[in-house]
Formats: sequence, structure tokens, C-alpha cells
Amino acid sequence: MTKLLITVLFFILAGMIKKPLFLLLPPYNAARFIGSQIICLWLILFLPQINFAQTAAPTAEIKSPDGKLVATFSLPQTADKNGLVYSLTYAGKAVINNSKLQLQLKNMPRVMQDLQIIKTHTAAHDTTWIPVYGEQNIIRDYYRELVLDVKPTAEQNRYFQVVVRAYNEGLAFCYRFPEQLAWQNIHITGEATQFVLPAGTQAYTATHSQAEYKLQPLEKWQETTERPLTLVLPNKLYASVGEAAMVNYARMKLALQAPNVLVSELDDTVLETTPFATPWRVIMVAEKATDLLQNNAIFLNLNLPSQLKNTSWLKPGKVIRETTLSTAGAKSLVDFAVQQGLDYIHFDAGWYGHENEIASDATKVNVDPRRNPNNDLDLQEAIRYAKSKNIGVFLYVNHRALERQLDAILPLYKSWGVAGIKFGFVHTGSHRWTTWLHDAVKKCAEYNLMVNIHDDYRPTGFSRTYPNLMTQEGIRGNEEFPDATHNTILPFTRFLAGPADYTFCYFQREEFGFKGRVLKTTPTHQLALPVVYFSPLQWLYWYDTPSRYQGEPELTFWKTMPTTWDETKVLQGEIGQYITVARRSGDEWYVGTITNNSARTLQIPLTFLEKGKKYTAEIYEDGGAAIKTRTHVKGTRQVVNNKNSIKAVLKASGGQAIRLVPVK
Repeated sequence: MTKLLITVLFFILAGMIKKPLFLLLPPYNAARFIGSQIICLWLILFLPQINFAQTAAPTAEIKSPDGKLVATFSLPQTADKNGLVYSLTYAGKAVINNSKLQLQLKNMPRVMQDLQIIKTHTAAHDTTWIPVYGEQNIIRDYYRELVLDVKPTAEQNRYFQVVVRAYNEGLAFCYRFPEQLAWQNIHITGEATQFVLPAGTQAYTATHSQAEYKLQPLEKWQETTERPLTLVLPNKLYASVGEAAMVNYARMKLALQAPNVLVSELDDTVLETTPFATPWRVIMVAEKATDLLQNNAIFLNLNLPSQLKNTSWLKPGKVIRETTLSTAGAKSLVDFAVQQGLDYIHFDAGWYGHENEIASDATKVNVDPRRNPNNDLDLQEAIRYAKSKNIGVFLYVNHRALERQLDAILPLYKSWGVAGIKFGFVHTGSHRWTTWLHDAVKKCAEYNLMVNIHDDYRPTGFSRTYPNLMTQEGIRGNEEFPDATHNTILPFTRFLAGPADYTFCYFQREEFGFKGRVLKTTPTHQLALPVVYFSPLQWLYWYDTPSRYQGEPELTFWKTMPTTWDETKVLQGEIGQYITVARRSGDEWYVGTITNNSARTLQIPLTFLEKGKKYTAEIYEDGGAAIKTRTHVKGTRQVVNNKNSIKAVLKASGGQAIRLVPVK
């Protein structure tokens, strides 16, 4: 209606002119003149109202819900036209300087150059979801989303999208290829997404998944590093570059392209069909190092919801390894598991023969003679006995048997009453084996089998989609007997990605007569670790046997400790120095504190406790020779409330473990 009135007004005004210009023109040109004047006036009046989504500007910005994190995506008008770049700030401080977004596609050398942003979409998202198990009993998924439709000028009938999500906890983006007739197959030959950090940034690097961490500046690297890669910025911010939803793609690692310039490198090429999306590239940002661990649910949020309709068979718990591979040994271990509040026993490598033999057969019990020359394991009887005591059974299967026999062993193990499988030495990194591995987890779910993946695999949040993937290794754990400083780095690096099977042990100590491969940390450091380190399945007593146990009273802490939680609070910590984590299950809290190779004294605040309620604190700490037990662990009790704090006097490589029980 407004447009019509203005048009009428235009003709009225034109009629008031005594000698209109168009009367001086020939009839044909006069008509054209009138038409052009109408069009010009209409454009002047209505141009600001046009929706320019179809011809978007070469720059787009997105902010996190709290407004602190700001990401900009742009097409610089440079001579070489090198495509999209992005930058990221947090509270006005630089996190990522202008960095290129790069994918390399087969036979398409200019796919990321000479680009046009043809459309942008924005959306807001704020929901919560309840995990089957986890570190919290409810998770918020809260972000702002920007989608850029990008067209390479060299590819007339093709386009791709850059999908960006800005969380308060960090930024995530991926490349998405919608279904299109002219672009059915996607052959990604490489990726070179940049992360340009401020000068002076330092990184906690690890060359492989079970490597030690090294703090070093972003210069003169010779090898790639694992993800997530945690960074300490010179402006006192912390960041971590990771990967989420890496399900049917090639693993990303990070290389140093130039000083302060990280770049993604893929382990393999990727051949897929549209519609298709790459994994998310994640940049967590925090003002405190502890916030990185507190906010690690961002990786789960970037994965699809659970695809399992029935999850009642998923049972988190504590596991102990059966090493005798004999019926008598298995029954003895079941009795110990009942006594110590454990939930599963696990038959490790060797129960079906030499695991590395090409023809190894995981459908039959045939004990490796190097493990038990008597070959007297009656696995069916062991499983029956375990079930009679409410103890479940896990079986180890090496990748050689998994790859050949997966479809045969899954229904077989279900018929045996097996609770889960531990995958050993699986292939990782390539597109083929990444896809195979996640498909194997899906197949295990069809037979109600839980999964623990060992060796080189690191999580990217897939356990949200298929929660039968309970845990995985991908960590330098107690099998390598790391020192305490390494252990205080792990919560801020590896554990950002998800649960890890650290393989805790307790008695493998030099003072107990063991040589060489022994624990380098104190007993209460080990006692606290399963609280600091999250895993729905916790393998305890890894190198220990029931005969080593001599009634140590502090092990009541492990006996009562759950493995999943309703609430988690990362109370304090600095990377490579110390950390305190408090976790609640029901109305009880468990608190774990560890220090590095140096002694220190900390105050543990109890502000997380329910107001107006008293708790009995059961405190375990290294007590020295004055404590007349083998482990010299001192146990004390005191009544506390949320206004109190507990002093932690930590020996070098030591720790403290606390259980808080409401006073009835």
C-alpha cells in the first residue's frame, strides 16, 4: 500500500511540472524516460529494505551468546584472491589472527580461491539434553550459528558452506557440501586450515596419542602434534584446538607452517558423497585453565544425539584385569571384585591364542601358552560364576581378529553373556579405518556390547551418538608409568577430548620390591586419580593381583567411588602444577587433588556443598612413616559444611582424596 501511494504521488508531482522533460523527447524515448524515473525513485526509496541475503557482503560476524567471543569471516580484496579468512577475539583480546580456510579437492585447484559469499544464514540455539552417563547429569547446548554459502567462481554450478557455531566456551566450524547435481562426489586430498596465534603463544605438544607433553613456543617444530592442542597465549588467555565428530573422515593433526601459524594436516585423503560435512574444528577459549576442563562438553554438543533407543544395558563401573587366564584365577578374581566393590573382570590378551597371529581365532578359547601353558580356562564357567556374583565380563580382541571376524564374534559373545569388548591395536587415522572403527562400535550396540578402544584412538565426542563406546585409551597412562607432572598436564589437554582409560594401579611400587616399571607417584596421588580423570569404565588395579592386597583401609575410597557423576566442579588448578576436581553422585561428593613433582599446600574450598547441610569428610593423604601401614596413608574424619575448607598438604608427586557424606 505504501509503495502504491508513493508511486501515485510521483505521477502527481510529475503532472505539476509545467514543461516536463519527457515532452521534449520523441514518444519512444519519453516512455523510456518515464519508466526509468519511476525505477530510480523506487530504488532510492526501497533499496535499504531489500534483503541482501542473496548477495551477501564479503564480511560476516558472529558472537557468542555472552558477547565475549567474536569471530569474523571475510573475503579479503587482495590481488591473489586467496579465499576465505577468519579471525577470533575474546573480550577484545586476540585469539586467532587472520587465518585461511583451506580444503584441497582433487582436480579442483581453485575451489578455495576467487570465492563469492552468495548467502548467509544465522540462527540461535539453546537447549539442554540428558546424557546416558557423564560428568554432568544435564548438558546445555547454547550457541549462535552462522552459515556461509560460498561459491567458487571457477565452478559455476557448485557451492559449499562454512558452518560456524559460537559458544561461550569457544568457536567451532566445519565445511559442508549440500546435495547438488553438479557435485555428487567429494574427493578431499588435503586440508590446510590455519590457526594463526599471537606471537609469544606456547603449546603443550604431544607427537602421538601416548606421548609425553612438551611445552614449547610455536617455532622450529619438526613433527605434527596431537589434538586437542592446548595453548597459553601471551594475553593471559588459554585456548585449545581440537576436533569433534570425526566419524567418517581422516584424522587431523596440527603442524607448524610458519612461526605462530598452525595448520591442519590430514592423515589420508577422503572420498565421500554429497551431502557431506567435515568434522568440526574447535577452538576452546578460557580465562582460566580450569575452565577448559569444566567446559569440555562442547565436544559432545557437536555430535549427533544418541541413536540408541534402549540404553538400560549400558552399565558404567569399575573393572579389574584377569591375568592368569585360568578358571581358578578367574573365580578368585570375581571374589576379589565382589569384596572391593568392582563391577567387571576383564580377560586380556592371550585368551584366544597369540593375538598378533594373522589366523588368530577369537571365536574359540585357546590360551596362549606363554600366558598359561596349562590351557585350563573354561570361559563359559568363568562367565557363569561371575554372573552368579553380579559381576560382568569383558573380553579383549586384537584388531586382526576384529577385522576378519567382527560379524561372527558379536552374536557369539552376546550368547556367551559377555558385557563388552576391548578393541586392541586398531588402525586409526585413515578415512577407511576411521569409518570402519565407528561402524564396528555401531554393530556392537546391536548386540548390547559395550566398547573400550585401546592404543592410538582419541575421542571426538562419538560416545554421545553411540554411548556404548564407553571409554578409550589414546593416553600416556600407567602402562608407561609417567611422572606426576605429566599427570597434572593431562586434565587440561587429553581429557578435554573425552574419557580415557588410564589403567590405574596401586601396589606396583619400588618400596614393595618391584623394579624398573614402577609407580613414580605416591599412594594418595593414585587414589585421587580416578576422580580427577573421568571414565565411565575405570580399569583399576591394572598391574595388581588379589594377593597383593593386605587390607589397606584407604582402598575403601575406591570401593565406594562411582565412575559417573551428576555434577562436576573443577575447583582449582594450573597446567602441569596441580588440580582439584570435585564430583557429585547422588548426595555424596568425591574430591581428588594431585600435585606435580613438587610439594605444595592448598586449601580446598567446600563452597560447592549444599547450604545448611553438614557432611562427614573422609580424608586420605600421605602420612609418612608415622602411619603404620605399608602404604603410610593417613585417614582422618571431620564434619564440615559449605563455609569450610580442607587443607591439603601435598608431598612431591602426591595427592589427597576426600569422600563427603551427608550427616544423617
